[in-house]
Amino acid sequence: MKVQIFIPCFIDQLYPQTAFNMIKVLEKATCEVVYNTNQTCCGQPAFNAGFWDESRAVCSKFLKDFEGADYIVAPSASCVGFVRNYYSKIFDNSAQHNQVKDLGKRIYEFSEFLTDILKIENFGAELNGKATYHDSCAALRECKIKTGPRKLLSHVKGLQLVEMNDVETCCGFGGTFAVKFDAISAGMADQKLTNALETGAEYIISTDISCLMQLDGFIKNKKLPIKTMHIADVLASGWE
Repeated sequence: MKVQIFIPCFIDQLYPQTAFNMIKVLEKATCEVVYNTNQTCCGQPAFNAGFWDESRAVCSKFLKDFEGADYIVAPSASCVGFVRNYYSKIFDNSAQHNQVKDLGKRIYEFSEFLTDILKIENFGAELNGKATYHDSCAALRECKIKTGPRKLLSHVKGLQLVEMNDVETCCGFGGTFAVKFDAISAGMADQKLTNALETGAEYIISTDISCLMQLDGFIKNKKLPIKTMHIADVLASGWE
């Protein structure tokens, strides 16, 4: 199966190893992974900031860059959710309407692609320790992803998965929200990590690096005894 990957801006710049681990897992599943080096951003930051015209220009490039791909896979439910749910608004009543509709059917978040398209849940991963899973708002509400990541993690040898209280509550990132309302954002991160630590977990795992980046900043600032891991990094653990 041929798969084009989309690597979000922040993963490209700050967490490239997560992208490489996603490729590692996809190739283990016998996918032919293709990376278009012309790709840039999905357009979400500009859109969320109210710059719709600027966002439309970036989104048009995204449409062109991924034209004709059988499947597009990204390690971010935030970007996938944006493409699926907001491109139709950006290109409403335009000649690109059908192209946008088609794109929405071909783009998948990484864990969703593994469970729903490849139908593979066990990758032979191994990670010894206790972990709790964070449902990102984008995964849960925009992509309707809930059970898939948990099924994947249940097959990781040595990993004990425990649920935290208020697991569906936001971590406080929300893109520019964390910058504009930093005090509220920090309070939300504090509550999320309090719930995570109460489980005794050593790791907090999610589909979205953006959430984990928010939480990791708080963890390091408060020197908390917990680590963040993207699900791609977990599934690539313990095997070569």
